[in-house]
Amino acid sequence: MSMRRLVIDCATPALSVALFEGDRCIDSHHRELGRGHAEALLPAIATLVEGGRAAEILVDVGPGSFTGVRVGLAAAVALGFAWQAKVNGYGCLDLVAAMVRDRFAPKTDFPVVMIGGHGELFWAIHEPAAADTPATIRSTPIAELAETLDHAIVYGSGAQALVNARGGRGEAVLLLPDARAIGLLAEPLRARPPRPNYGRGADAKPMVQAG
Repeated sequence: MSMRRLVIDCATPALSVALFEGDRCIDSHHRELGRGHAEALLPAIATLVEGGRAAEILVDVGPGSFTGVRVGLAAAVALGFAWQAKVNGYGCLDLVAAMVRDRFAPKTDFPVVMIGGHGELFWAIHEPAAADTPATIRSTPIAELAETLDHAIVYGSGAQALVNARGGRGEAVLLLPDARAIGLLAEPLRARPPRPNYGRGADAKPMVQAG
């Protein structure tokens, strides 16, 4: 019998879960939620076949929303403990890049740009051929990135923000990660440690104690 695999992706405005039997997706839940992942994730998993129970869990480790990344990882680790399931991670931008290759078959290097925090964008340049190593991800203020990233087509949740910052120059293709597309990733990219990659420093600053 093929191994069941549960994929959890809530590092972006998308709430996306999918249950696989081997390479075949047997059930899924995918919608653009925006906020409220903490309340919606476990009920979404519960609607899947047999409550989504699986021998392996894959989870988006980021970068993305601080809250979304934490919620996804916490759920994956807790379910992995309860089900005695193996838990692995994968990168947000890596999955979106794999979706770009599958849908648009770009012939040259292309950028994936995702919404970050504090007016910044997470971004990486990807090659047209499928990759088996994680992308090098940067976090850059929108205005600064608009001056340096000049690709005609930009993909991802931050694509429109970047094109707007460039004065409307270029084409923005909105894409959010989709758990149902996990099979597009090479196996090494689906075997990352289940640790968060926030893509930038934490927002909180240490308190300064009065002397």
